[in-house]
Parts: sequence; structure tokens; C-alpha cells
Amino acid sequence: MDKFSGQKSAVQYLYPPVEPFDRQMMDVGDGHSIYVEQSGRRDGLPVVVLHGGPGGGCSPAMRRYFDPAIYRIILFDQRGCGRSKPHASVEDNTTWHLVADIEHIRRALDIESWIVFGGSWGATLALIYAQAHPGPVTHLVLRGVFTMTEAELNWFYGGGAGAFWPETWHQFQALIPEDEQDDMIAAYHRRLFSGLLNEEVRYAKAWSAWENALATVHSTGVGGDSPADYARAFARLENHYFTHRGFLEYDGQILDQIHKIAHIPGTIVQGRYDMICPPGTAYQLARVWKNADLRMIPVAGHALSEPGISAELVGVMNRLAQKA
Repeated sequence: MDKFSGQKSAVQYLYPPVEPFDRQMMDVGDGHSIYVEQSGRRDGLPVVVLHGGPGGGCSPAMRRYFDPAIYRIILFDQRGCGRSKPHASVEDNTTWHLVADIEHIRRALDIESWIVFGGSWGATLALIYAQAHPGPVTHLVLRGVFTMTEAELNWFYGGGAGAFWPETWHQFQALIPEDEQDDMIAAYHRRLFSGLLNEEVRYAKAWSAWENALATVHSTGVGGDSPADYARAFARLENHYFTHRGFLEYDGQILDQIHKIAHIPGTIVQGRYDMICPPGTAYQLARVWKNADLRMIPVAGHALSEPGISAELVGVMNRLAQKA
């Protein structure tokens, strides 16, 4: 669950644009090749960036949260999205495939340990990766926390957020017959995987627009019109993961298994008015994860590009650099 919006408003806090010193397509098996890039300092402090969605892909702006004179910045497009191939594919595409891909990247780049930086679904994946492979993780930096629970999915696709944005929620619902509206994830799933490209794109754009419409604290309720290829990959992958509840073994698994990362320090940056991933989840996470520092941003929503969130994340990464 992630979408850039209003990027210009956050630029003042970011480092200048930087170009990668390495770009490659990495074969991770199962017919998937993922786009991986490195920027910043070749022998710098490694940080891996996990984008949101699932299906959002990484963007050049994500490099700019880190001092390129200090950090070795690793970005990659998760299976099926961005520049990774095959595009919009959900075959052999689960949370556990992504966890294995992250480890594949670490080993292929000969990195012993790294900071893991992720927002929204990227925060979910960061927590799951760290619980599966705690050894290489030196610090977790999470934004807009989402833990893939039924309660969180019901909030966003069952009318919770819709109570605050009724007109926008109605537009999202209106494409679905009334007798299917009790399960919007399932209803959209049938259409996003119909095999009819025009239908898939139409519903993908509606799915993406609902989320993007609520991304920032200054949202107007209008989600805009995403490009067809982007929207189709984003919506299909996100819906696929939500249909399968993140491929977790049981509801509440991430918080229940927080003991696996109790020794790892973390920083949580959360928008007070996040309509997509409400702050209650971040607060719950901080309560059970004693090594975490929760930074609640007073006037901010969900997007990475919220000015207050961008300023805090850059500050966090600068402080970690000083400690290194």
C-alpha cells in the first residue's frame, strides 16, 4: 500500500538526485528476473529499500532519503512490478518468494549486514524478512506501518476509511454489483484476473485510484488516472497478496512473532492522519517491540512524500549514519 503523491512538497528535505552506479536484472528463479540498482557510495553503509504496494515498484526519489556520501543504497522492484519481469505476474509470487529474493540480493551483492528501510507494504515485508533472517539486519526503519491483519484490510476495503470519504468510497463500490459489495477484495479479484485486458485495466485503475485518493493529509478524494501498465501491475499484485492475506500462517502473525526481532533496534515513522494504514497499528507494534522508537508525525497522512514524514526519515537516516 504505497503511492507517491505531492512529491514536490517534500523535495526540500531530500538529498539531490543521484544516479545508480550499478543496474542489473537479477535472475531469482521461477521464471522471474528482478530489477536491482545500487547508488551512493560503493563501500558505504548498506541500506535496502522495500517499496510499497505490493506492486508499487521503486522510484528515483527513494534514493534521496540517504546521504550518498555515506550510504550504499540498494533499491529493487519486487516480483511482477516496475522493471521486473514478467510484468504483472502473480505466478510464484508470494511473501516468502520476496523474502528469499531479498536474501538473494544480499548474498549476490556480498553484503554482510544492512539497514532495512520500508514503508506501508514495504514495512510489512521488512518485518517479515527480519523475523525470518534477523542476523543481517542492523536496524529497521519503518513508515506507515501495515501488518496484514484482517482488521487492517477490513478498515480499508470494508468501509472504515469509506466512512471518512463516503463519496470516494461510493465511486470504488459503484463498479461492483450490490450483491458482491460485502467482499470488495474478492469482487475486484474476479475482474482483475478475468483474462480480458480492457476489463482488467478498468478495474485496476479504479483500485489504484481509491488508494491514491487517500494518500496524503491534504487529499481531495480524487485519485487521478494511473497509467494502464502501472495500474494493472499494482492492482493485480496488491489484490493477489490481500486475497491470500499476505501468505501468512495466521492472522496477527507479525505482532505475535515480534520476539524474533526483539534485539533489533527500530524506528517507526507514522502519520497521525494516515487513512490507509491508521496509526493504531504502529502504536501496537511499538508497544510489543520494546527496541522500537515511534515517531508520530502530527500533520501527515500515509505517503512517503508527506513533508513531515520525509523530514523525519531523512533525519533518522542521518542519525544512523553518525552512529555507524
